[in-house]
Amino acid sequence: MKSIGMTVALSTFYVAAMAQVTDSTTTSAPAQTSATSASGLTVSGYVEAYYVHDFTTPKTIQERPGFLYNFKRNREVNVNLAFLKGAYVGDRVRANLAIQAGTYPQYNYAAEQELIKNIFEANAGVKLSRNRDLWLDAGIFSSHIGFESAIGKDCWTLTRSIVAENSPYYLAGAKLTYNTGTPDRPNGKWTFLLAVVNGWQRVKRLDGYSGPSLSTQIQYRPSSAVTLNWSTFFGSDRPDSLSQRRMYHNLYAIIQPGKVGVTLGFDIGADRKPRIEGRRVGDGSYVWYTPVAILRYSPGDKVRLAGRVEYYDDKNGVIIPTNTGTPDRPNGFQTWGYSANVDYVISQQALFRIEARTFNSKDAIFQTSNGFGRYNTALTTSLAVSF
Repeated sequence: MKSIGMTVALSTFYVAAMAQVTDSTTTSAPAQTSATSASGLTVSGYVEAYYVHDFTTPKTIQERPGFLYNFKRNREVNVNLAFLKGAYVGDRVRANLAIQAGTYPQYNYAAEQELIKNIFEANAGVKLSRNRDLWLDAGIFSSHIGFESAIGKDCWTLTRSIVAENSPYYLAGAKLTYNTGTPDRPNGKWTFLLAVVNGWQRVKRLDGYSGPSLSTQIQYRPSSAVTLNWSTFFGSDRPDSLSQRRMYHNLYAIIQPGKVGVTLGFDIGADRKPRIEGRRVGDGSYVWYTPVAILRYSPGDKVRLAGRVEYYDDKNGVIIPTNTGTPDRPNGFQTWGYSANVDYVISQQALFRIEARTFNSKDAIFQTSNGFGRYNTALTTSLAVSF
């Protein structure tokens, strides 16, 4: 109880700022920004502060488990994501530029060039038709794979699901997006997207891979309360010498007719078994999959409750390596996750959140004071203000 009290106290004394802003080139909810002129130029800001208390790892361990990339620092007040964004939207052109800082870019952009690590998004687009909602965008943009994003306030849970942490948050390349809406009836029910990208969450193409990769999205919104989505990725995240092609499918449904909402997701991926010294190591592919379910209840304007159940099966360690095949870890990464969070809306621009989360793995993969164990439990809080 003393540790929990310390967690809440530290979070409430840390002031942050956060804007509910999304990439205007995606099919996410419309951005909420403040216009600075009649020309379509907007400026917004975002900062999300947090404190995590991991009850399982030794006190000297400063990071959460390796498969988590948001809210990464343990037992310290920090900033997950902060950015300042400028956006321009005209009749036939649009552009976004956002500069970022925080532990989110520190860990998610670790493989990128130094200059790129501070770019949250940088893209430009042109409308290809006067009468149809058809856009061509190029640059760095938020990923259309998955129902979660790096912007915490847009997500139902405080922390991201395992599948979100281990699939692309951002992509770089060019994409063609078509929505069936018309000038008289915008925001049509169907959205189609085709993208040519540099790789699996990569701005800098992987050394030794000739690429590029392809990604698609089909989204159907029969009403404002229902969203059905199917996104894909076809390419590789390995050098050409290994000849490992990747195929990935992301499916989800979001249903929120009123105070109660539910999100159901299922992702499955496959990497072809590698070719070493000219010979394939075996037939078929290494497969991983993950279902997730989130239930949210909003009893009033000020309070929101959410619970999550998830499972991630990567027994071959393709995405989440755990020294698979060793005597003490024969099952790879096969882990259940459970979380419950409470959100308090302080004002239209301010949000406080607290979440309890636990993991249960088939193998002993979590660091403890006595070595390694099968369980990990943590409490996370965050405070955000938009401007």
